[in-house]
Amino acid sequence: MTELFDTHAHFEGSAEEIAATLGRAATAGVTRIMAVGGSESLNRGVELAAASGVEGVKVYKAIGWDRDQVSRETTGLDYSGVAAVGEIGLDYHYSPDTRKSQIDLMARQLELASGLDLPVVIHTRDADDDTLGLLREVPSRGMIHCFTGSPKFCRALLDLGFMISISGIVTFRAAGNVRESALIVPDDRLLIETDSPFLAPVPLRGNANEPAFITHTAAFLANLRKTPYEDFAAMTVRNAIATLGGE
Repeated sequence: MTELFDTHAHFEGSAEEIAATLGRAATAGVTRIMAVGGSESLNRGVELAAASGVEGVKVYKAIGWDRDQVSRETTGLDYSGVAAVGEIGLDYHYSPDTRKSQIDLMARQLELASGLDLPVVIHTRDADDDTLGLLREVPSRGMIHCFTGSPKFCRALLDLGFMISISGIVTFRAAGNVRESALIVPDDRLLIETDSPFLAPVPLRGNANEPAFITHTAAFLANLRKTPYEDFAAMTVRNAIATLGGE
């Protein structure tokens, strides 16, 4: 079975529900998943996923405070055993009124990640200039998750050394900019993700997403980039391991 790495999945619900989701992922060949936080409940889901003990899937942990948590302090989380800090970032599409607070929170977490020598998982939407400004101000490494920007923005992020992670949005009819960007990302800089439970890919759009569904995104991207599916899957697994460490 072809192995895949879902580099961005959120988990909420009971330990039993999370274990069942991970079991379906393992059956689909998703042998590695990064469970990603961003809020109190999502950070708790990370810990439940990591403690699930589901055979056949390795869970990496990322915790942090996202753009909706602007009142949070960055010192209240235990980063031991964590593979990345995140998700963090800026979103002016939904929350333009908290722009300054979002920038402050992201800057503090970039500094924290730098001090811990950890990669970051960044969300950015309608905030290209401020995102680039912060990443130039605070040298960082990691991934831009669920990339939805322009090819120009993609190139600027690549120039800063970041990995670009593509979600199921690439399969949506109106996502031409994402497909164009996915084609310019070098082989060694591309990652794939579900961002579950959001953004289920075609043909499952409208359902609650889960890591097992990443097979559809991987197949779509392999076809888009004219790469054999097995080669594409192996490439993205290698890239994720190189970004996050481990085996």
